[in-house]
Amino acid sequence: MTQSDDKTTHFGFDSIPESEKAGRVRGVFNSVASRYDVMNDLMSAGIHRIWKDAMMDWLAPRPGQKLLDVAGGTGDISFRFLKRAGSGHATVLDLTEPMLIEGQKRAEAEDMAASLDWVVGDAMALPFADNTFDVYTISFGIRNVTRPQEALNEAFRVLRPGGRLMVLEFSQIPNDMLQKVYDLYSFNIIPELGRIVADDRDSYQYLVESIRRFPDQDTFLSMIREAGFGQAKYRNLSMGIAALHSGWKI
Repeated sequence: MTQSDDKTTHFGFDSIPESEKAGRVRGVFNSVASRYDVMNDLMSAGIHRIWKDAMMDWLAPRPGQKLLDVAGGTGDISFRFLKRAGSGHATVLDLTEPMLIEGQKRAEAEDMAASLDWVVGDAMALPFADNTFDVYTISFGIRNVTRPQEALNEAFRVLRPGGRLMVLEFSQIPNDMLQKVYDLYSFNIIPELGRIVADDRDSYQYLVESIRRFPDQDTFLSMIREAGFGQAKYRNLSMGIAALHSGWKI
């Protein structure tokens, strides 16, 4: 057994071999794909839509830009981007084909078919040439990547000079009391909603646990800088329940 075979990572609160994580994550999203958008509404009381709009406000898409939306799933970010830009192209990449299929079923996908590509792929080994895209986004996806630093390194590689990275992810509330209240909701309500709505408690238990294992805002900011991005900043959303991180390939 090689040294790399010994490496472990987290899957929720469990420790597993790195080689198993992608398959397990794929299993989770295969399971929830058909109800994913409904569950996002229930899990966040619809606030995820406001967060995604805030992402577009800060991103300020421009006509003609090429977007790579990693872990893009059902296409929420890509649709928003193309509508804001007015013209351009979006490539939606996801590890889980059923998520992409659900995205392609949406009415927006039909209206924007000429401006969209749907690609099954891995955030840690993007199937694209260097300096290809103007914008790279990943929304509620990077915490599911086995080695997030490698995904950030790949983002830097495929962006053109002057390109923009933006990450939307659940984060940590910088107030211990509020964090405890949110944890009570997350661990008691969200898995039960998953059982009722999607008949899948375990997948939503994992989603909640994965949020708690993800680095806090400042730690993740340092990872973005380590990947080579300049002018790296973040903004908290809803008191830190989620956060937007931004960086530029300078």
